[in-house]
Amino acid sequence: MVTLDAGTRVRLARLARHRDGRFLFVPMDHSVADGPIVPAAGFDELVRSVVAGGADAIVVHKGRARTIDPALLRDCSLIVHLSASTPHSPDSNAKVLVGGVEEALRLGADAVSVHVNLGSDTEARQLADLGAVADACQRWSVPLLAMIYPRGPRIADPHDPVLLAHAVNVAADLGATLVKTTWPVPMSELATITASCPVPVLVAGGDDESADLVAYATAAVDAGCAGLAVGRRVFRSPAPTAALKALASVVHGDEPAARHIRFAPQQREDTHA
Repeated sequence: MVTLDAGTRVRLARLARHRDGRFLFVPMDHSVADGPIVPAAGFDELVRSVVAGGADAIVVHKGRARTIDPALLRDCSLIVHLSASTPHSPDSNAKVLVGGVEEALRLGADAVSVHVNLGSDTEARQLADLGAVADACQRWSVPLLAMIYPRGPRIADPHDPVLLAHAVNVAADLGATLVKTTWPVPMSELATITASCPVPVLVAGGDDESADLVAYATAAVDAGCAGLAVGRRVFRSPAPTAALKALASVVHGDEPAARHIRFAPQQREDTHA
């Protein structure tokens, strides 16, 4: 396993508020890629809902971080996302850096995240950006969440287990503290992927609202995932707090009886940006 300095360990502990080495993150950075997820006046209320549900951290861009009432983050960590793209560009898979580690620290961040699309036309630059951010994170003792996906014109199957194992290890080798990726098909291969990686692996929640999210979370935790990063399936829910509480019971083991639920793999690609 990766050896971390004292400062990074302190901040990493804040990211797992149950102190069990597991993480339940809610990415809320989608407004850059998709447009507003709620009206501006309702964003703090959405944050309040996911914190009440048991989110360990939220993920937002730097500008949005400035708008959040700091009191809402007393029991929830802040991860500032440093990558961006929109569907209006010639290549929506071409993530670029739009912030830095020092800037995120000035905003009170406990960690930063970077998105990389393996197989995209700009993969080389995105990998270079990941390496540069990892270096800055080491200098400032900041945990780095790498969101890494097989996505682009050279990717035939973004849920290929062999490809996903490669992706999470690329993130680890370039300095990520935590890595988030999509689910494999079949889901049973997730155990092989998590076992291959020297840093904790989180799985994305996807956006298939017809799938059983609790069963999905159960399958992920049983396969050795360190947690989940679920955005759309939470903030599109009519009851975000209840949705998070159900996930927290699985990720943090509050209700072991839920672990018997079986999961039918989702087939849709996660489109988180």
